Amino acid sequence: MKILITGAGGMLGRALGDTLSAEHDVTAVTRGDLDVTDLGRTLAALGRAKPQVVIHAGGWADVDGCERDPDRAWRVNALGSRNVAVACQEAGAACCYISTDYVFDGEKRDPYTEFDAPNPISCYGASKLAGERYVQTLTPRHWIVRSSWLFGPGGKNFVKTLLTKARAGQELRVVDDQVGSPTYTSDLARAISRLIGGPHYGIWHLTNNGACSWHRFAAAILDAAGPKGTRLEPIGSKDLQRPAPRPRNSVLRNYCWTLEGWPPLRPWGDALREYLAHPELSA
Repeated sequence: MKILITGAGGMLGRALGDTLSAEHDVTAVTRGDLDVTDLGRTLAALGRAKPQVVIHAGGWADVDGCERDPDRAWRVNALGSRNVAVACQEAGAACCYISTDYVFDGEKRDPYTEFDAPNPISCYGASKLAGERYVQTLTPRHWIVRSSWLFGPGGKNFVKTLLTKARAGQELRVVDDQVGSPTYTSDLARAISRLIGGPHYGIWHLTNNGACSWHRFAAAILDAAGPKGTRLEPIGSKDLQRPAPRPRNSVLRNYCWTLEGWPPLRPWGDALREYLAHPELSA
């Protein structure tokens, strides 16, 4: 199958390229190769590549940056996704759009399923939801994949940042009132590979199994790989005073995946231990 991946320079984009290239003809484009906010260039790029599937993993994922510069957020995450969707339709390609847990407001007590109504509370979440709706409207053959709390090789992530600070001897203050599902990019890429292997179109929640707070996630990282004696203080979200609000509960139940009878992704703790052995995290 001919697959084009946008955002190939990011964590998930790299994992997708590594996973899919073993069995498929993959064209991986970075932001430098293709500016999806330019409709003409996006149409031309897909016209040349002639993919059967486009995985749109590109976007602006800086949550606070989106809050500070909403024009850029809407241009990249919403209109850029519209351009990819239009180009997919013109090229006859199915579209897999990578979305986020931040399309929800976090007020639900239980994990969110694919059938819960989104209600984003940040510009980032709202712009990603707009991207979802463009894809749903403009491409009849689509998969919308929501995931959360990504970590993995090849990019900035919570695990790497935390270990860098701990090894520098810094005291760590991490919120304990936001709960989600840490997700390893390699596991997510393998799940997406399975998903796009057939016409299982629609909205999908895909995360590693289990949930935790950011503070518990940090404690697990430090227990496994951090310097002994590192101080880790739990704090509330209000103490950070960040520009963008975060949902208190963004746990995604992989409900449609379960209904298909497919085995769940492995527990996030197991995935974390694998990533902690990666050379990029060597002290």
